[in-house]
Amino acid sequence: MLLALFWTFLKVGLISFGGGYAILGVVEHEVIAQQWMTPHEYAHAVALAGMSPGPIATNIAVLIGYYTSGIAGAAAAIAGMILPSILVTVVLAFVLYRARSQRWLEVVLHGLKPMVCALILYAAVRVAANGQPMPGLNAHTVASVAIFIFAVVASVKYRLHPMAVLAVSGLMGIAFYT
Repeated sequence: MLLALFWTFLKVGLISFGGGYAILGVVEHEVIAQQWMTPHEYAHAVALAGMSPGPIATNIAVLIGYYTSGIAGAAAAIAGMILPSILVTVVLAFVLYRARSQRWLEVVLHGLKPMVCALILYAAVRVAANGQPMPGLNAHTVASVAIFIFAVVASVKYRLHPMAVLAVSGLMGIAFYT
């Protein structure tokens, strides 16, 4: 199991372009395919990883590793997740430093931005859908949409501190779901 965790998160780490939220769909596919968690359990893990300090990609690796194999599983998953990033970052730092004034580099980086946004949106939709007890419009869906709208408006329009948005969203969840 430890080798499977390491190998799975090594693969995820190798394709983790765009940051943690962008890879949640890939992680979900791997975790569900290997039957380490149900979609509902994964949605809860993503919520917990998102509200924990630190990058969500490493948080989700630790949570899934711990859930499946305890502390050793958490260590195997995190090692697999961060090893590619460390190696690629060192190589990219060297390349970017040498090519920093090249037009082709600017074009490539601009081309990657919409792809990253699409991956983040995909992950958000998948996490929201998996958190639902039943598909379709119901009280759970309305509550989730209300919390989402609050979080977006509070963050974007009013620029509230993320911890305040997190706290109020959690209180809204308690109010709506209990």
